[in-house]
Amino acid sequence: MAGIKYEHVWKRFGEVTVLKDLNIEINDGEFLVLVGPSGCGKSTALRCLAGLEEITDGTIWIGDRVVNDVPPKDRDIAMVFQSYALYPHMSVYDNMAFGLKLRKVPKPEIDKRVKEAAEMLSIGHLLDRKPKALSGGQRQRVALGRAIVRDPAVFLMDEPLSNLDAKLRVQTRAEISKLHQRLKTTFIYVTHDQTEALTMGTRIAVMRDGILQQLDSPQHLYDSPANMFVAGFIGSPAMNFFEAKLDRVKDGIAVVVGKTFVVPVPQAKLEKVGGSLGKDVFFGIRPEDVHDANFVARGVDDTARLTTTVNVTEPLGSEVYAYVENSGKEFIGRLDPRTSARTGQALEIVLDMEKMHIFDRETEKALV
Repeated sequence: MAGIKYEHVWKRFGEVTVLKDLNIEINDGEFLVLVGPSGCGKSTALRCLAGLEEITDGTIWIGDRVVNDVPPKDRDIAMVFQSYALYPHMSVYDNMAFGLKLRKVPKPEIDKRVKEAAEMLSIGHLLDRKPKALSGGQRQRVALGRAIVRDPAVFLMDEPLSNLDAKLRVQTRAEISKLHQRLKTTFIYVTHDQTEALTMGTRIAVMRDGILQQLDSPQHLYDSPANMFVAGFIGSPAMNFFEAKLDRVKDGIAVVVGKTFVVPVPQAKLEKVGGSLGKDVFFGIRPEDVHDANFVARGVDDTARLTTTVNVTEPLGSEVYAYVENSGKEFIGRLDPRTSARTGQALEIVLDMEKMHIFDRETEKALV
């Protein structure tokens, strides 16, 4: 097992810079998720670690050795790709055993490792089948098994669930998390799906345009995003953002979005926003912190009230997504399923301002 370190890593393809001064330290046995939109550099970071791409500048460590010039086969890593990359003419057993045979591992040891991995992944009954006779989920488990039998120091996974349907993704996601708990090996997992990132990662590295935006635990990323990009990327539906101003009103300080969209800043937040008084800012509130005034959760201060018009409702059984409007600004709330929200009707809502976010208008960095 081994920790990983990216030190000032740059990667350029001609004139295009894909990774810009990347610094990440991954602890031994950790499950780190690299997340971000397409083209942000997350897969390139993984391929550089695997040795499939040469870095332009910087240093990559696996354990206590620099691996910049070490061939992929000698890095003690195993990679699971988006495509299953199984040999169609080989059985499941032979697909899983192939890498070990190339390394001249004794036959009894190969047999032991393959059967243990197959049982771990519940594919022991499929060992004689060819890939064409397997479902997508089964093929993905074979690809995982092929990596497990190598007993590597580090597992690298590049969007391994993107070819699966929604139900199977949830199931396989749980299997990979269980696998990590069982093996206690370092996992680095690349995805553009923030739900996968939040549910699987010990820590999450959010990337944008080759630059690391924030590296933190899932809950801390959700509660305290460093900037608007992280705030909008983490959480589903995405955070609501408004161009606003922090102004003094008769009862204290308020966030002013429009004539009828004025909400008070809680006492506990005043110290942090004081320096931005009178300035233009971005105000953020998550959909789950927007409540129907008739069904406000216990413990939520209900003083920040707005009268809105409901544009669209999306009932989901356990909750209702409501797109509401005030002062020409539309935003979304995740409301209690008992809500009376109906399209075209007025609805009084409450914003949980204890969960408010304020961002600098120029830098987009978090102030609260």
